[in-house]
Amino acid sequence: MIKRTRYHKVFITGASGFVGKSLMQQYQTLGVETVGLDIREDIAQGVVSGDVTQPEEWQSHLVGCDLLIHTAAIVTNNVSHARAWQVNVLGTRRVLEAAARAGVKRFVHLSSLAAMRFIQEDRADETAPVMPTGNPYVDTKIASEHAVLAAHAAGEVACTIIRPADIYGPGSRPWTIVPVEMIKKGLFLLPAHGQGLFRPVYIDDLVRGVMMAAESELGIGQIFILGGEQVVTCEQFFGCYYRMLGKGRPPATNTAVAIAIAEIGRFIFGLLGRQTELGRGAMEMLAKKTTVSNEKARRLLGWQPEIDLDEGMRRTEVWLRERHLLD
Repeated sequence: MIKRTRYHKVFITGASGFVGKSLMQQYQTLGVETVGLDIREDIAQGVVSGDVTQPEEWQSHLVGCDLLIHTAAIVTNNVSHARAWQVNVLGTRRVLEAAARAGVKRFVHLSSLAAMRFIQEDRADETAPVMPTGNPYVDTKIASEHAVLAAHAAGEVACTIIRPADIYGPGSRPWTIVPVEMIKKGLFLLPAHGQGLFRPVYIDDLVRGVMMAAESELGIGQIFILGGEQVVTCEQFFGCYYRMLGKGRPPATNTAVAIAIAEIGRFIFGLLGRQTELGRGAMEMLAKKTTVSNEKARRLLGWQPEIDLDEGMRRTEVWLRERHLLD
């Protein structure tokens, strides 16, 4: 982690989430005053309640903040376009407006590699054109980046965009907790015969990269990919959880069959009124066959991942066992 920072007061949206909470903790370790925003208040952690689309509820908490990191978002493929747009796009624009009014000096936006999901070029970098696809998460992540770049170009606030890879580690719901839960229930299945490429980045590496981007003058007006360069198949990545649970290899089939099964599962969960990540979006994501490049982050920030998959999964297993999630 970085050892010093130029910032005195940092505001973080989505502060009770996986990435937001980790960032809050690291800035607090450096002695920085932090204020968090989330849908539920957590006074002990310095988190106030509020809606990113309604900044008048929390604008006063931005007073004196010189850095805002925007991590709040709806992170699922199974959501309506209207709801995803309201939070991921309109919410981002409203947070930008609040930051500009408060005189915040730097704005760091957490986007996602989902914005590049359907790029076919291997080792693509930040210059690769992105393509809306009809997937609500993908499309609103692309649109949120546009909102940030527009605010930067207009001189409202100095902005940086981060595209994290697939973030795993202690506390990760999508890539640690949910897979383990699904494996235990026998609901886990991989498309592309398990040979789709996963793009892992361990949470500590990501947090360090976000903080380095916020510190760097070279990061102003830039988009940075963080992670996803290591070639890891989905069978290898999720196979780590199977090993922890004392099971065999992850079940896998061809992509068309996996999508059909996942869509049936999504339909059934919908009838039961239960949220699920099963569906076409998840299968298409796990079937991709390309990596991405971290070269720009290395060149401009001096960042590169330090925790490989073996070490990241060792730490993750310790955390899972301590919380009896592997029982």
